[in-house]
Amino acid sequence: MDSFLNFSNENLWIEIWPELCLALAALLILGLDLFRKPDSSRLLSGRIAILFQLGLVIFHLFDYLVWHHTFDRVAFSGMLSLGIQGDVMRSFFLLSSLLVSILGHQYLKSGSLRCGEFHHLTMLATAGLMLLVQSSHFLMLFVALETVAICFYTLVAYNRTSEKSLEAGIKYLIFGALSSSLLLFGIVLIYGVGANPEAWGAVFAGYESQDPLGFKYISNLLESNPNNLLLKAGVVLIIAGIAFKIGAAPFQIWVPDVYHGSPMPVTAFLAVSSKAAGFFVLLNLVNGPFLGMAEFLMPLLGFVATFTIFFGNLAACAQQNLKRMLGLSGVAHAGYLLVAVMASMQFAGNSDRAVWVLFFYLFTYLLASFAVFGVMGLARLKDEMDHEFSVYEDLVAKHPWMAFVLVSGIASLAGIPPFAGFIGKLLLFSVAFEAKLHFSLIAMVVGVAISIYYYFGWIREIIFKPRSSFSDETEENEKDLWVKIPSFSMFKLCMITLAICSLILGIWQGPFGDAF
Repeated sequence: MDSFLNFSNENLWIEIWPELCLALAALLILGLDLFRKPDSSRLLSGRIAILFQLGLVIFHLFDYLVWHHTFDRVAFSGMLSLGIQGDVMRSFFLLSSLLVSILGHQYLKSGSLRCGEFHHLTMLATAGLMLLVQSSHFLMLFVALETVAICFYTLVAYNRTSEKSLEAGIKYLIFGALSSSLLLFGIVLIYGVGANPEAWGAVFAGYESQDPLGFKYISNLLESNPNNLLLKAGVVLIIAGIAFKIGAAPFQIWVPDVYHGSPMPVTAFLAVSSKAAGFFVLLNLVNGPFLGMAEFLMPLLGFVATFTIFFGNLAACAQQNLKRMLGLSGVAHAGYLLVAVMASMQFAGNSDRAVWVLFFYLFTYLLASFAVFGVMGLARLKDEMDHEFSVYEDLVAKHPWMAFVLVSGIASLAGIPPFAGFIGKLLLFSVAFEAKLHFSLIAMVVGVAISIYYYFGWIREIIFKPRSSFSDETEENEKDLWVKIPSFSMFKLCMITLAICSLILGIWQGPFGDAF
């Protein structure tokens, strides 16, 4: 009874109020869409979802910046570990979810797909992502991960009228199940040793009173038994499962096809939120329970990071389809972020700078990715998957604001000044140099040089390609493939804001600058 009371006292539901608000709002939106009258607006649920998430973002930032709930704390008997880093990632996912809903609202205007289900799944996935990055217990981690995965399986195949979307959904389901299996098998191996350490010669002081699946227990277990083969195998399998989720080579096989076939807002969601969650989980693991095997993991992660950078950039050079190119460039960005994770391991006990560099890079990647995918979603193509370079020919003359937003996003992804992506890569170079990751640093420099080549090819089509001449205005209008956006619209304001924020962060880093 006492243990039950102690557990109840640690069920601090108030600590996960953003996740609960998202889950409840998702259920309400689904109910609203289910009982919607046939003659009512199909897009009402989208407007409600956007307004609710905007309010939640503002309130959470107020909670974080004004009330300063930044102290480290645990909840639910140690299953969740909360603190300043978790709060930053919460803000990241809330902002990402808001942007996905805005892109989704614009995307769903022109089709017959249900709006409520889309926003329902987006908000549930976001709640799962927020719990995932705050997990300090493998049971909570796996449950949160699978909650997110189920939502993404449905979202990737959301465009039921497209064979490519359905194909992408099946591929993502297969490879997602494989990665989850690897992760689960790794957890089972570690649990098998940790639950019965006497049988495996892995006894350490105080093991009797700890949870074998808790991060604290596993940290002590691995630190005391760094050479145990079963523990090493479990760690490698868990890392491999996470590598699948973030699209790191050689586990990136699903990325081009899934990016290509997914609806545009879902592609942006996968590129940003799913990748960010995977990296933060990896960051927590290698600097927490897996820190005792840092010497074993460093060369392994170094090889994966270098291979990922070169493979992603070189494969992207050969692509003509822009969604596939962005998927492969995202693989390269995964390699850059892996270097930041490695740097955090090198700064034993003082990894804050590397962590904040990773945060900054993720925020710059969010701004750039949503700007790019947002503009791409405005192209009126017979097949939304057919995004070739020619679609963007002379965009600057046809729609200057679209060209500005798109070029700012591409330039930031490429690391071209004065956009935020340049500062993000510069900080990565700096932290890699301080951590003495010289080989990875060389790989990043070469990778950035290669990426500028294929990114600039896109910019050239947008800006520098000579404008085609048309015989009359009618023919010109027929050639215009782009959706007309009103001068004053939420979507247009959002896209321009992303571009301006990327430009401002490239010049002034604000609170991030204090951390550096």
